[in-house]
Amino acid sequence: MFTGRTKNLGILGWPVEHSLSPAMQNAALQKAGLDYVYVALPVQPKHLGDAVAGLRHMGFAGWNVTIPHKSEILPLLDDVHEDARVIGAVNTVVRSGEKLIGYNTDVAGFLAGLEAAGCTAEGKHAVMLGAGGAARAVLWGLCKSKVSDIVVGVRNPQKAQALADDFREYGRISVFHWANDVFAEALSQAELLINTTPIGMYPKVDDMPPVELKRLPKSALVYDIIYTPEKTKLLQEAERLGHSVVNGEPMLVGQGAEAFRLWTGVQPDEALMRRILREGLV
Repeated sequence: MFTGRTKNLGILGWPVEHSLSPAMQNAALQKAGLDYVYVALPVQPKHLGDAVAGLRHMGFAGWNVTIPHKSEILPLLDDVHEDARVIGAVNTVVRSGEKLIGYNTDVAGFLAGLEAAGCTAEGKHAVMLGAGGAARAVLWGLCKSKVSDIVVGVRNPQKAQALADDFREYGRISVFHWANDVFAEALSQAELLINTTPIGMYPKVDDMPPVELKRLPKSALVYDIIYTPEKTKLLQEAERLGHSVVNGEPMLVGQGAEAFRLWTGVQPDEALMRRILREGLV
């Protein structure tokens, strides 16, 4: 039951009707017995400044941020955590006294996926596919995990080089076209392969990135941050070849759980959050 003391949370984006966060977060809040409510906050880009000012004045305890506002919200906040600053995007805002602080919990979510797969990334050779928005959080997570080196495979190396340059001070990063012989050699030494592209996402479930999985060592983990379908063609092929695989569900739940902790100081029931997520995807 909501009361006059109920604290407000939400997800800010445009559009947000498709978001599964309200169902996932409200279930976790109820299970934890917390007097909070989490709602969808559809805000057009042209109204973002007014919306943030309104949420500030209405005393919202915090909110998630999704496309297209993740970068544009940065100058509207009072402070930004290192992860969000390095990545250049905020996905979680937390009220601390009178201040609004921006975080990026996608990093924690990505690392939760590695943990779910029993993988320790430190010292490993990593290959990452894609250099879009999602790649920045993954790349930073790999750098924080102290991987040995990261080879990025893309369609447009010239465009992706800007991403590598942004992270140059944090790790050994190189960029190649995924048809390049040097990239093929990197695959043969990879201990961790991560797909950050949308290739294979519903409804184009028969697509997969153009990589030769047979080149991967059998011990390599294949991690696709897509969560719908549950197993992309990339993961199906990798599993058929004997690789351990993990999809994007632990990352999505992990980033939501980290936001929950930042807002409430309470550890949520992540198993419940994952069940609600999977039910919403069916």
